[in-house]
Amino acid sequence: MIPEPWAPVVNAVIYLLLAPVVGGLIAGIDRKVTARMQGRVGPPLLQPFYDVGKLFEKENLVVTTTQNFYVLSYLVFMAVSGALFFSGGDMLLVIFAFTLSHIFLVLGAYASYSPYSHVGAERELIQIIAYEPMIIMTAVGMYMVTTSFYVGTIVQSAIPIVLYLPGVFIGYLIVLTIKLRKSPFDLSTSHHAHQELVKGVTTDFAGPNLAKLEIAHWYEYVFLLGVVYLFFAWNPLLAIAAIIIAYFLEILIDNTTSRVKWQMTLRSAWLVAGTLGIINLGVLYYLRMVVVP
Repeated sequence: MIPEPWAPVVNAVIYLLLAPVVGGLIAGIDRKVTARMQGRVGPPLLQPFYDVGKLFEKENLVVTTTQNFYVLSYLVFMAVSGALFFSGGDMLLVIFAFTLSHIFLVLGAYASYSPYSHVGAERELIQIIAYEPMIIMTAVGMYMVTTSFYVGTIVQSAIPIVLYLPGVFIGYLIVLTIKLRKSPFDLSTSHHAHQELVKGVTTDFAGPNLAKLEIAHWYEYVFLLGVVYLFFAWNPLLAIAAIIIAYFLEILIDNTTSRVKWQMTLRSAWLVAGTLGIINLGVLYYLRMVVVP
């Protein structure tokens, strides 16, 4: 039994050590399922780890030396945001670190002189603008249900959060497609080479820097799916099932849709996901006012 004062630290360390392993396995499963959907055998399950290992063996070529700093900052802040989340920290602080990590990715792309990197950076900024309001609404909704922004308190709550926040949950799944960089919202980059100009934001990263970006994405996978867990935290088995179903749906959507324009991404995130979230929070606030005047 871990002493209570040390539990957050232990959870954070476990996340930092195991999240890349779990994230890499998720990436491998993603490739395997995608290949099956396309009638292919697909690569080995551990192929993402092989790819990252090969990248670390290559020479670290950069356009400008500042790219090294931006890539490292992206990886560090992505890991920190997940560590804060799994240690039971404040959701608002988690979101701040999470967003800051992507700002460093954008700056790294802008540091290059390539027009493709600049286009990718601009698209990444558009995606940040698109998904950020919904992620904040997710945190606000959980606060309205559990009266706490702390992940530790939310996880320990026996309240079935998803029943109180169905609109917020659906909205989060919509922006989750953006965050997982899957079609139809893989504007700035994609893990699958099935569209043109999908590597924009990572065009001028190579070798170890590209490997660090991939590891940061693995950290991101675990964090994003951890938020899905919070909606079903009162029942761990149901929460794990929800994560599996949600990710399978993301893979299915990725393989049955084509990339849309950035205008449609904003409309989907703001008008559809945002409207669902706002209506859900409005109804919840009204019901609270009626029940507890």
